[in-house]
Amino acid sequence: MPGQDDAEREFDLRWADDAAHKEPSARARMLAARWKENPPEPVPFRGDPDRVASPRSSWLSTALVLGCVALVIVVLGYARFRGPY
Repeated sequence: MPGQDDAEREFDLRWADDAAHKEPSARARMLAARWKENPPEPVPFRGDPDRVASPRSSWLSTALVLGCVALVIVVLGYARFRGPY
């Protein structure tokens, strides 16, 4: 509201926060209506055990990352060694 100073705006915010009834957001109302007809299936806290990566793939990805880091270090060292001298 352009005509209000900070004290009036603060009063309006306090008044709105202290309201006895707070209306849910449009998304909350939409989900409540959708879930009333078709409730969502429960989802476990952890992922499906079938979809967990195998130990081999985790080691493979770790080796790949470390190999790339080592390659970058070697290339940068070679570039510095061959520098402008």
